[in-house]
Amino acid sequence: MATNFLVHEKIWFDKFKYDDAERRFYEQMNGPVAGASRQTSGPGASSGPSGDHSELVIRIASLEVENQSLRGVVQELQQAISKLEARLNVLEKSSPGHRATAPQTQHVSPMRQVEPPAKKPATPAEDDEDDDIDLFGSDNEEEDKEAAQLREERLRQYAEKKAKKPALVAKSSILLDVKPWDDETDMAQLEACVRSIQLDGLVWGASKLVPVGYGIRKLQIQCVVEDDKVGTDLLEEEITKFEEHVQSVDIAAFNKI
Repeated sequence: MATNFLVHEKIWFDKFKYDDAERRFYEQMNGPVAGASRQTSGPGASSGPSGDHSELVIRIASLEVENQSLRGVVQELQQAISKLEARLNVLEKSSPGHRATAPQTQHVSPMRQVEPPAKKPATPAEDDEDDDIDLFGSDNEEEDKEAAQLREERLRQYAEKKAKKPALVAKSSILLDVKPWDDETDMAQLEACVRSIQLDGLVWGASKLVPVGYGIRKLQIQCVVEDDKVGTDLLEEEITKFEEHVQSVDIAAFNKI
């Protein structure tokens, strides 16, 4: 009879199982928070209803703190939006092109089709002008022909000018030392003999007598020659032909011009 009585009574014999399942559920959802709360309860904390109640209290407290922070963020956003709206209204009112926006229910009259202006009939004079216009660009062709003729004329003038311009002639400046036989040689006669040499591309320059020693002086004379016409070998050969006055000829300096 006692057993039957207990069967009909509403007694929760396995409540600890549901409490344990609920605790594991919150641990899976909350992660470290629930674990930390469980650790703070100490090693002697009970896993029964009292432990679950403390975990729920901690969870509710953390949610309230999070809710308060979210409310603060939402209030800040609302204040920023209201400030932006006020600033936008001020800018719209201060702009010179501001005008009131028409309500959506405003009646708009249908657009009226605008007829294009009537074309005036062309006068005979205008018809003649249109006939004179070349649609195929005959003026451009004439300009192209004139430009081509001008270019050819300039090229011809340049070619003629280049042909008349003398070609560059390579020249050299040579300083010669002409030595006499002895101190009795007439140096004036020696210089006259040297200057008597006339060759195409040869021009004699300044001269002077330079002491050598023992009363002997040599003739130092300058000349300019065209390289293609007169060489140093030819000069030495022509000067040494005066055997009575000239002992030898040396090149003291040679410079290209």
